Amino acid sequence: MSPEIPAVEPPAAAWPADPQTRVDAPRRTLAVGGAAVLCLTLLGVPLGLLWAVISPATPVIKTDNGAVYGQPQPEQPVAADGWFSLLGLAFGVLAGLALWFVLRRRRGPVGLFVVVLGALAAAVVAWQVGRRVGLSTYERLLETAPAGTAFTKPADLRAGGIDLFLGVLPVPHGNLLLPAFGAAVTYTLLAGWSRWPSLRPEPEPDMALPYPAAGYPPGVYGPAPWPAVPGAGGGYPPAGPGVGPGGFGPGGPGGLSPESAGPNGISPGAVGPNGFGPESAGADGVSSGRAGAWPAPPAAPEPPAPGAAEPPRG
Repeated sequence: MSPEIPAVEPPAAAWPADPQTRVDAPRRTLAVGGAAVLCLTLLGVPLGLLWAVISPATPVIKTDNGAVYGQPQPEQPVAADGWFSLLGLAFGVLAGLALWFVLRRRRGPVGLFVVVLGALAAAVVAWQVGRRVGLSTYERLLETAPAGTAFTKPADLRAGGIDLFLGVLPVPHGNLLLPAFGAAVTYTLLAGWSRWPSLRPEPEPDMALPYPAAGYPPGVYGPAPWPAVPGAGGGYPPAGPGVGPGGFGPGGPGGLSPESAGPNGISPGAVGPNGFGPESAGADGVSSGRAGAWPAPPAAPEPPAPGAAEPPRG
């Protein structure tokens, strides 16, 4: 049997320090989250201006009791609610996508809370900005215009707004919640389809074997080499306990044991059916020792002489 080869303990893989795996301080996380909420809130200004531009104004007529609709069943207020709902939902989806890719290191509950809060604040800002476009002109005409004067009322929400809970806590409702809803759904779907369990990009493992190889630059690893055997050419494992420098017994001439050497100088007990020692041959007749010489290839047949008769074909 072959002696046991001592196991080589591979060196510990030196992973590069990844800044994305570093745990951030709570203050930094709070600052980044607050900045993201503020940016989303400010984006509510252009969203409100866009809503005021594309929403139709409602025609009204001045009476002694105030302004009344110029049409029995006007469609303009419904259109204003519809445009705000569509724009708010699209804004929420885009906000969820943006924060997912921008705040990659803070994906998870913190990112979800930030995008929902920012989208909700942006909806309130967009509503207040959009409804004030042309509001001063409407209020002036409402106070100074004579009865029977026709003018327009700027867009406003009827299917959404803010109510006070217990007279103190403001609670938004209606289509004001659609931007936050779109942001929450988008962010949650992205988290569900993420390929990383932590939701954050993780370093790919190095597939190189952690064994130094000859001929490679320093720091580059290759396949594990065989332990060298003195006198056997290196790179092969020993054949067994009776292997010497020449690949046979350590005692006699030519590396053979004198006690077991036969008339031709080779020990008959040290040679198995496959040319190796029986103690080194496995159950399947394959030796774990040093490989022998390959047999010479057969010589090529000589070509027939000119004019010779062609051999019969079977």
